[in-house]
Amino acid sequence: MDTDAKIRNLEDLADLLISVRQEGKKIVHCHGVFDLLHIGHIRHFRQAKSYGDVLVVTITPDRFVDKGPGRPAFSQDLRAEAVASVNEVDYVSINAWPTAVETLRLLRPHFYAKGSEFKGPQSDYTGKIDKELEVIEEIGAQVVFTEDIVFSSSNLINRFLSCRPDEVQEYLGLFRQRYSIEYVHDVLNRMGSLKALVIGDAILDEYQYCETIGKSNKDPVLAMQFRSSDLFIGGALAVANQVAGFAGEVKLVTLLGEQESHEGFIRENLHSKVVPHFAVRPGAPTLVKKRFLDGYSFNKLLEIYIMGDSDLPEETDADLCRRMKEEVSKYDLVIAADYGYGAIGRRMVDTLCENAPYLAVNTQSGAGNRGFHTVSRYSRADFVCLSEQDIRLESRTMGGELRPIMENLAERLTCPTMVVTQGQRGCSVRKGKGNFVACPAFAERVVDRVGVGEVFFSVTALAAVLGAEDELIGFLGNVVGSLAVGIIGNQKAIEKKSVEKYVTSLLK
Repeated sequence: MDTDAKIRNLEDLADLLISVRQEGKKIVHCHGVFDLLHIGHIRHFRQAKSYGDVLVVTITPDRFVDKGPGRPAFSQDLRAEAVASVNEVDYVSINAWPTAVETLRLLRPHFYAKGSEFKGPQSDYTGKIDKELEVIEEIGAQVVFTEDIVFSSSNLINRFLSCRPDEVQEYLGLFRQRYSIEYVHDVLNRMGSLKALVIGDAILDEYQYCETIGKSNKDPVLAMQFRSSDLFIGGALAVANQVAGFAGEVKLVTLLGEQESHEGFIRENLHSKVVPHFAVRPGAPTLVKKRFLDGYSFNKLLEIYIMGDSDLPEETDADLCRRMKEEVSKYDLVIAADYGYGAIGRRMVDTLCENAPYLAVNTQSGAGNRGFHTVSRYSRADFVCLSEQDIRLESRTMGGELRPIMENLAERLTCPTMVVTQGQRGCSVRKGKGNFVACPAFAERVVDRVGVGEVFFSVTALAAVLGAEDELIGFLGNVVGSLAVGIIGNQKAIEKKSVEKYVTSLLK
């Protein structure tokens, strides 16, 4: 059969297979990404075909390939064409769903063929295979495993088709020698036993998407036409959501405005695992950062802050500090997402430093706090995560090597583990005196940098409290950071399964 004739629409293929079954022929189904067709795939198809008369292969569509940035290496149409060129394959279709679950119900094969690498229960860290097996039983089909040499598309792409710079490739090669995929997954899984308390500033990020229409005729200003808008939770709210995707229990303590609190929206968008406690700032709104963007390029044109600048009432502040003293001992770590907007005052800083069993701190300076907000307000911390801009502001050092700046600050805070994010240059990690590693960034395409710091801080703090190695902390931070830059704002938290898949893709 001609290659093009083998490629069918999923619904048309389902109709065609009805007549195949009526003829008494056995249908075998294979499903996967098949990003780089290799001899392992060809032998898999050959063995699968031996179980029946008609071999059907479905391809994961581009939008559902979750092996990290830069994947798939080949588009769904090219992948389908490559698979259709294999003699043993009778029909190929591009799937309509993220997994084969609904596809199995639609096509109803007699046999579902998987490679031998999927035999063991440890191979199913995403839970997809278990769901597929349930459907196989439901439709009365049978799972068969092909046995032959196993190759990895990810490994071949990493070795021969990677678009990453040579220094990143070299780094990953060395990292693979020191850490196995299973070891990294184990650290991620152990995060599930942690109880975390997140405290900090609630921020809402509003995106106003506009189309630039030119210069105003009357004034020297840019004129834009409004198209649409989005509202996302940010700040400590986003940190709590991100932590909830990895940790076992999460408590959130934050500050909302009495006016325009947006409490309903915030509650609706918090992870179901997050237990919130909202204090109220009288006479002020919940902080909203309103950003105006060019809707095509996503370039930011203007930011407007809707905020109050009054301090917390003495009674409210004292009540929060009492609550923290009573509760911190119940948690494995306290995560202070301190952006300088009043949720963590001077008294609260002292309370955290004196009582937190493990204190992870991220402070940020910005337009809203006029650059007066630095990490030195804390007398101690067990883990600190800062941007390079913020640590240089803290040390009043614009240039020079980063390492001595980190060493000096770590000693002043008696902080054993410190990470400094450096944008496209990755991050630097200091764990214990004299131990310093630099980890390159993995991101290949940046859509939006807003919210990346929250994601990076959340996951690295969880790794740090578990005692993970300095290099592994930086690696995990860069992994989640590279996933986060592909998302608009804090539109969604990075899922643990996505991190596991990306780690697997990088380290194969």
